[in-house]
Order: sequence, then C-alpha cells, then structure tokens
Amino acid sequence: MNSDIVLQDVILDFKDTRALDGISCTMHPGKIYGLIGRNGAGKTSMLSLIASFRQPSSGRVLVGGEEPFEHARRMEDVHFVYSWDMSEEDDTITDALNHYARYRPRFDMDYARELLAKFKLDGKKVMNKLSVGMQAAVNVIEGLASGAPVTIFDEVHHGMDAPSRNIFYESLLDCRETQDRLFILSTHLVSEMAYLFDHVLILDEGKLIIDEPYDTLLERGVTVTGEQERVETFLRGRSVIDRKQLGGTLAAMLFGSLTAEESQRAVREGLDISPVSLQELFIHLTKEAEANEINQQ
Repeated sequence: MNSDIVLQDVILDFKDTRALDGISCTMHPGKIYGLIGRNGAGKTSMLSLIASFRQPSSGRVLVGGEEPFEHARRMEDVHFVYSWDMSEEDDTITDALNHYARYRPRFDMDYARELLAKFKLDGKKVMNKLSVGMQAAVNVIEGLASGAPVTIFDEVHHGMDAPSRNIFYESLLDCRETQDRLFILSTHLVSEMAYLFDHVLILDEGKLIIDEPYDTLLERGVTVTGEQERVETFLRGRSVIDRKQLGGTLAAMLFGSLTAEESQRAVREGLDISPVSLQELFIHLTKEAEANEINQQ
C-alpha cells in the first residue's frame, strides 16, 4: 500500500499567527523521520495536518496520493500518538488496548502483549493509577502495535525512565526493519534519539530549514580547531555557525562539507577536523536562521 506523505507548499494560519509557512517535503515508508525544532516551531501543527486533525490554510497534504482530511480510509492509515490526560480513564490497560484494537484493523494484540511483558506492565492495572512513565509506555505500546502505515510519536517518551526509553527505541527499530511503515518522531531528546533517524526534518519558526538524510546532514557539519590565525585563513568564504576561542586556539563549526583535498590541506596546516553531532547542528542552525530573519527585517 502506498503511504507516502507529501506536503506541497503548506501554510497554516491561526488568526494572526502563521504556524507553518510554505512547507514542502516528501516522506516514504520504511524510514524513521526525526522532526525536531524549538518550542513553538510548528512541529505539532505539521503533525496534526498529516493526522487530519485540521486542514491547511493553503497548500496540500497527501497520504498515499490522496488528501486524508475526512477521508475515512486514509485517516485510518495514520495514527498520531501523543501524551494525554488519563486522570478520567478507569479502564484497565487490557481494556484500553482492546478498545484501540476495535478501531485499528491492523492492530496486533499478540505484539501488544509481548510489549506489555517487555515494559513489565500488568494488564489488569487501571490506567489512571499508572505513573506518568507507565502511561507513556502504554501509549508507545498502542502506537507500535497499531500497525498503522503512518505512525507518529509526538514527545511520547515524557516521564519514561532510561530503561523504558531503550525498550521503546529497540522496538521501534525492530518495527522499521520488519514492517513497511513510515514513522515520525517529534522529540526534544535529540542527542539520545538521533541514531534512530533515517531522515531529519528541522522546523524553525514555521519554516522547514533542513530536509535531509541523517548521514548526509552530519557530513555537512564539521568543527575545525587549531591556531586562530590558521583557522581564520582556512575559514574564508565558508559558513561558520559557531566559534569558541580559548587563548590562541579557535574551534569553528562549519555548515558545509569538506572535500578530501580540503581535509588533507587542513591536516597539513596543523588543523584538527572533527564531526558535529545532530544536536549541535540543530542548536546552531536554528540560532542562525533566527539571526538571518532579524537581519532581513
């Protein structure tokens, strides 16, 4: 089944606020997409359009080549998992999973039970008596077992301890390998979850500033460290997104890959070249985008 997601020049306005500004991208099954951005960048707004919670102000959102809004079959293909208030939920975990299964034709109850055992959750426990971390685990189980061709996890790890998050990550990777599904992870835990991403989308103030495979993006970020004058000479004409200086030593973060010849030249000049993490790129690229917007005003 085709479950590609396509956004075409999508704009979303809330009264006087533009939440999304001309978003265009394409996502394919068999991959995990990392959607990252600062608070208020528009992540949940973008996900809510894909999940048919609302319509764009302009542009198109397509799932499997069709607009999913009020399209029963396409809406069924997308499952949006997020943290929610369970204080009024007096069903047991098992009852809740059975309820989810009634509305998700691809739901795998055997897999859900397997995950319950991995998370060490008792199906007889009442939902509103669970800790925040346990409630998050139930959300994760429901999302992974749903079988939905497009499954979105929006900050669902909130409250989960490190061992539980690790179970989530391992199970997600297993689903990616064994099922032809498209996963989107929206998260603030960039450093911890980066290794899960096949592709990275970075939103900043409603604009999509990065849409690249994870490996390609990391190749575009390097830190050059060495004697200040030599580093400054090497940096001429390059996009520098961060500088740190200690005495006569300068460490500069570049956004732009180096050729093999440039890397060899750096070594000959006594400079050290090191990779940049996704978190570092995220922090400094969003800062750079903000600075550019201010300069254009």
